[in-house]
Amino acid sequence: MGEATRRALARQQAAIAIDTFGGRIHVEWDPTAAVTPLGQLPFFIEFLKVSGLFDSWVADCPLEYQSNHASDKRAVLATLLLSILAGHHRYAHITAIRQDGIHPELFGVTHLVSEDTARRALAKINEASGVAWLDRHLAKTTRPLLTTPWILDLDATVKCLYGKQEGAIVGYNPKKPGRPSHSYHSALMANTRLALTVEVMAGNETAPLHTMPGIWAWLDALPKAARPAVLRGDVAYGNESVLREAEARDQPYLTKLRLTKHVKDLIKKLFRHTGWADAGQGWEGVEDTLTLTGWSRSRRVVVLRRKLSGEMLLTGTEDRQNEFAFIEGDIPTARYEYAVLVTSTQHKVLTLAQLYRDRADAENNFDELKNQWGWGGYTTQDLARCRLMARMVALVYNWWNLFVRLAQPHKHFEAITSRPLLLYGVATQTRHSGQTRLTITSTHAKRSAIQAVLTNLAGFLTALKTTAEQWTDGQRLHAILERAFAKFMLTTAGPPAGLTAKPDPI
Repeated sequence: MGEATRRALARQQAAIAIDTFGGRIHVEWDPTAAVTPLGQLPFFIEFLKVSGLFDSWVADCPLEYQSNHASDKRAVLATLLLSILAGHHRYAHITAIRQDGIHPELFGVTHLVSEDTARRALAKINEASGVAWLDRHLAKTTRPLLTTPWILDLDATVKCLYGKQEGAIVGYNPKKPGRPSHSYHSALMANTRLALTVEVMAGNETAPLHTMPGIWAWLDALPKAARPAVLRGDVAYGNESVLREAEARDQPYLTKLRLTKHVKDLIKKLFRHTGWADAGQGWEGVEDTLTLTGWSRSRRVVVLRRKLSGEMLLTGTEDRQNEFAFIEGDIPTARYEYAVLVTSTQHKVLTLAQLYRDRADAENNFDELKNQWGWGGYTTQDLARCRLMARMVALVYNWWNLFVRLAQPHKHFEAITSRPLLLYGVATQTRHSGQTRLTITSTHAKRSAIQAVLTNLAGFLTALKTTAEQWTDGQRLHAILERAFAKFMLTTAGPPAGLTAKPDPI
């Protein structure tokens, strides 16, 4: 009896019959079948191979094993990459992909490692070496884009913790006050939605003073032509230490000010000013100069206001919290909400107001990275591995965004949309006459458009390999970035001949 016959008999013996609304069906399990639910992942793997991103990342990794029986470094990194890409939030979720029958071979490894092996591998990496390694590869995905004027968004978010992890300290936590947390400080490239760097700090270290020295060192290392056109932040960055350091480097900035006593005094002074100009979306603004207590100099500020209208609910003082009053219809006195910006740029009021409104896109980045990627998870007892995983998640997030932009350059797709489009699909692998064939079955309603886009993308990558055969990995990556972010880079120089195919819209 052959091996295939024995497997078929074993499946039949393990089969069970169940009743459904469509009638009685027979169910059997085949644990040896070469199938995967991430059937369209090979296109992303080809992208990683052609660009050289994965091979260089593995070769540069500071992870070293002494034992001859230790796991393969490439297998560890392939497992972590696949876990992050699949949308996992815990190391325990690695169990769900360990028996993938197709992709380990496509990554060049024999098998994926267990969750414990992955955790122990990160513990073996020296924190300083690991941070430098991941920062170098984060820079590879963004450095070619810095030749175009760009905006640096600085912000921080809170990751709630529920154990006794290192750095789990009660700090600023607007969603769950009193809950220990970690603070994720990040630098993002506006419009591209790419992560530049991220730092994980203790929960009580949410203020910029804890991470700005690293940001300044990172900026100082950039060539002057590659520095951001504007450094943008919220009220946390509108303080003397940040503004002074930016001015010392001739770095233009735009931040918001807290409505302190002297800022409110300026608002009162300008209330009846006649020079209010349109600031877009119902706002109006006027500029002035301001010197706050603790500031070393006078700075340009823009006061924005928007008239409140319609029904409003007013409360009494703190001592009368249960007393409410509704005001409907016409309000006898004009009521406004205010925002005050401080800047070193010379842009007009309308431009500055829109620039700051665009900063809301950074909040979308945080929402995506925490809820659709792994910033909200992959928690360990020590802070070092949390820092490494935060950067690793940001790196895979950048790679996937480059891949999706390469397929569809016209817009940004969040993972909740792009994974069903370009990653999920049942794939079955067969081998015959030395040829390996992958049959993909997508259940997506747009499967025809998806197939066209991925086919076009595969054609672009094939042309890139053949037309640009003598190019280095860096040159091929630059060609990929030019296509993916053509709108952002405002480039008129097209890719090499044969690389001009455009994907169909999804």
